[in-house]
Amino acid sequence: MRSIRCALRLLLGVTAGLALTLSGALPASATTIEATWELRGDGQRMCAPGGHPNTYFLAPVYGKWENKITLGIRNLPPGSYSNGGAIWPGENYGNTILGFVHVSIAPAPPAVYVAELWATDGIVEQTALIRINMREDCWSQWNPDIWP
Repeated sequence: MRSIRCALRLLLGVTAGLALTLSGALPASATTIEATWELRGDGQRMCAPGGHPNTYFLAPVYGKWENKITLGIRNLPPGSYSNGGAIWPGENYGNTILGFVHVSIAPAPPAVYVAELWATDGIVEQTALIRINMREDCWSQWNPDIWP
């Protein structure tokens, strides 16, 4: 009885090792998926003293896509939220802005918050950084001491 258990464990170990070896033997190109579109939303910024309810960030997408692209923003200041957005299947090879992402910025302690705009077609996700400055004086928003 003991020898049967040892043989079964050995067979199970060999089978598992063979399965792992075969699964790792796929060429890299078979596991890499490249998008045919690009999110170009970096560099957006907002100064929002006391918050900024019901506004939008831009989600420019360049290229061609066959699936709906879902949009959202994460890492917003505390108490803020986003209803997201979407871009339907299509293409854009110009400077047209196709997507908008709703946000409602709540009042928050003074700081520069770095939020992340994201877009996904269900296969590939791309991101862009957005700066949200929560300070009382937005008139000096172009001062490099305020906008790093």
